[in-house]
Formats: sequence, structure tokens, C-alpha cells
Amino acid sequence: MKPIRGQMFQQNLDRRSMLFQSSLGLGGVALTTMLESALRAETPLSKPQGSLSLPHHPPKAKRVIHFFLNGGPSHVDTFDPKPALVTHAGKPLSDTLTTERKTGAAFPSPFAFKKYGQSGIEVSELFEKTAAHIDDIAVIRSMYAQVPNHEPSLMLMNCGDSVQPRPSVGSWVLYGLGSENQNLPGFIAMCPFGYPIKDAENWQSGFLPGAFQGTFVDPQHREVERLIENITNPRIKYADQKRQLDLLRQFNELHRSQRFDERLDARIQSFELAFRMQKDASEAFDLSGESKSTLDSYGDGVHGRQTLIARRLLERGVRYVQLWHGAGQPWDNHNAIEASHRKLSAEIDQPIAALMSDLKQRGMFEDTLIVWGGEFGRTPTVELSGDGQSTLGRDHNHYGFSVWLAGGGIKGGTVYGATDEFGFRAVDKPTSVHDLHATMLHLLGIDHERLTYRYAGRDFRLTDVHGKVINEIVA
Repeated sequence: MKPIRGQMFQQNLDRRSMLFQSSLGLGGVALTTMLESALRAETPLSKPQGSLSLPHHPPKAKRVIHFFLNGGPSHVDTFDPKPALVTHAGKPLSDTLTTERKTGAAFPSPFAFKKYGQSGIEVSELFEKTAAHIDDIAVIRSMYAQVPNHEPSLMLMNCGDSVQPRPSVGSWVLYGLGSENQNLPGFIAMCPFGYPIKDAENWQSGFLPGAFQGTFVDPQHREVERLIENITNPRIKYADQKRQLDLLRQFNELHRSQRFDERLDARIQSFELAFRMQKDASEAFDLSGESKSTLDSYGDGVHGRQTLIARRLLERGVRYVQLWHGAGQPWDNHNAIEASHRKLSAEIDQPIAALMSDLKQRGMFEDTLIVWGGEFGRTPTVELSGDGQSTLGRDHNHYGFSVWLAGGGIKGGTVYGATDEFGFRAVDKPTSVHDLHATMLHLLGIDHERLTYRYAGRDFRLTDVHGKVINEIVA
């Protein structure tokens, strides 16, 4: 081995002190994930365990973008029209279900529905721009969850289990397929204006190695230096950081030569990835190079910017991007649903439509899977206040709701399943969250029954012992 530069440091400074005192300027976007990876990762991110045998079959999609509408958008006000609610407006309905709160009479949608595209699928005015792409969309109108509570339903939709925190869908995908860009995280979750601590479990890696955890980004800022904290180090030049990293590598290699531990390899890679990200992440999150027409198409709001950033990440090889909507003001509209849903949909309708057009122009639509939905739907009956008065809102409804998919491998212009005439529960082709996850993995070339990870003496999988692929929506 060549002499290590700075033998005085080797003599007077142990490895741990060296690590604390070195100014490596790690990119903030990678900091939490990469430090956890350094402590927990069992295999390098570029070659996750299981990646050598995947995909199981030829994939139709290479990447995923998930629009997650936190709080539960109303299916009867968006993608599941119910004219029977107009007929029975203000009348009590005999077929009512127990949710969290008391509800009253039938509450027709305040939004107009109309048919779009050659398929003639009806969509609410709330998503008229998205509806222009309806012939590329498969709407599942028969989704159901397990309980009418946010936290367990959030975990179910994002991690496949409503009781205990499990690895998120993005972590499973990254574990199975790896990343296409070794200079960026393979799984990124964006949530404007921060998030409640409890929501972080929805992009966790759980019992999977920490390298597969989602990297959180708050896209509210426009300047790259504020968007990604500590992306540059004002105290040390890039070249000097590289010298420090080289020195740290030599210390690590000296330490590794005396023992064998794969976690040390993962630790080395974690710091090197964070170092490389200082250039690649800055470029990926910088929108200054986009044309005015592209910027205008996505819109100037924070959700337009984060959706455009997501497209830039996807085309640079990021495997899974989740865009949260409704963190500050969720879709949980127990009161005044007309005003609230109108405001919320206006924030994302244009960005979603712009993304779909943009992906088509770039030749990425065919192998990018787009997923849209929340953790459950809402009741077709009006919610009542404590004194029995109408709140003009809707309670949670896990018995039936809508999710749609588009892009990679999806049979567009399709409606799958149905709720009853009022929208209370899924009655035709009821579809579980496990079925949705199985279908997503299938489109990525993964057999959901064969993607497993041994933990605590058993082989776990995203879909547990459930799930079937929805072949009717697969092209």
C-alpha cells in the first residue's frame, strides 16, 4: 500500500475524529438518507441484493412517478360520477356505511362531469386538463382500503401494511431494480412546505437496507442553494473536498484490509455518492435551462415546479419519484368541499397534464408509469356537525374510491370496476391496495410474489400474502 498522505493525521487522529472534523460538504438532499445508509446498508446501492436476477420478465415501464393526494380526494367529485346522487339529493339513503363521523342525506357533486376523448370516460371539471389525456389513462373505480383512518391507510397505500411500518413501495422498487444514475438517489419524495414527522414513515426503507430509503426534498424554494441545503460548502473548494475524500478512502481501505465487513463498503459508497451529488443534484434541480414554454406549461406554482423537477429527475435515471400534494392543506375536506377541492385541484391539474404532454414529446411516456390517488375516498352523503347540521363536506370512505394509472404498459381509455350507484362501496371487481401494488411491480418487470426479503426469520414482500395483477388494465 502506498504511504498515506499526512501520516501525522494517522498518528494523532483516529478515523472517527477524522470523520467528524473533515468538511466534506455533503449535499443536504442526500444527508439523512446517506448517513443512515452508512450505518445500515448491507449492500451498495448500485447493486442492491436481488438486482442480478431482476427483472423477472420484460418490463413495460422503467420508472414511476406517483402523485399522492394526501387526505383522501373525493371519488364522486373527480373520476366516479354518480347521477343517482342528484336524483336523491337531500334524501336519506338506506344503504349507508359506518365511517368515522355521522353523515346525513345524499350529497350530489357540486362539480360538472362530462365525457372526454374517444373513450368517452366521464371526468369532473376539477381535472379537465388531465382529462384531455383520458385515452391514455386507466381509471380504477373499485379500490378499497381497510380502515377509515388516515395514518393506517397512508401506510397501506405507501407501504403495503396498515398496522406496522414496512418498506415503502419506492424502497421495494429500488431494492429490486437498483438505480440508473449512481450520482443521484434512486428514490425521491417531494413534499412542499415540509411534512408531519409521522408522514416520513411513508417513504422509509423499513427492514430493507437504509440505502433504499426515500430521500426527502422540500421543493418550495426556487434557488438551488435553498432547495438543497448544504449543496455547496463555502469553507472549502471542491478539489479540496475531493482530496479529503481520497484521504478518508485510504483510511477506510487500511481499516478494511484488516477485517471484512460489507457495511464498510456501503459506508464508503454513501459518502462518495453524496460528494458526487453536489454537481449532479445542482443541475437536476436547476430549472433555469428550461424553455419559457415548458415553464409556462407546468405553471409557476410550487406544484408546477416540483412536477417539472420530477421530470428532470426521471430522465436522469431516478427510479421512483413521489410527489405529495395536500401537506399544508390536505384533501381531507370535511367542510366546504366545493371550495377546498376546487382550490386543491387547480394546483395540480395543469402540472399533471403538462407532465404527460412533456413525457410524450420526449419519448418517455411509454416507459414511465404514472400513478394518481390518495389513501381512500369520501362519502357520497354529507357530513354532519355535532348538532346535526350539514357541513357541506364529506367524511372518509375506505369502502370504495378511485385511483388512475397512465403511461408505461397501461391500457388507456379504460375504466376498471365500479362502486354502487351512490358511490358507497366497490361492488364490481373490488380492487385491493395489494392488487394495485402487484400491478405496479408487474409493469416494472417484477413478479410481486418473488420479490422478497428475509427478515426476522421469514420472507417478506410488499404484497404480503395478497395481491393479483390487474391484467385488464395492462396493454
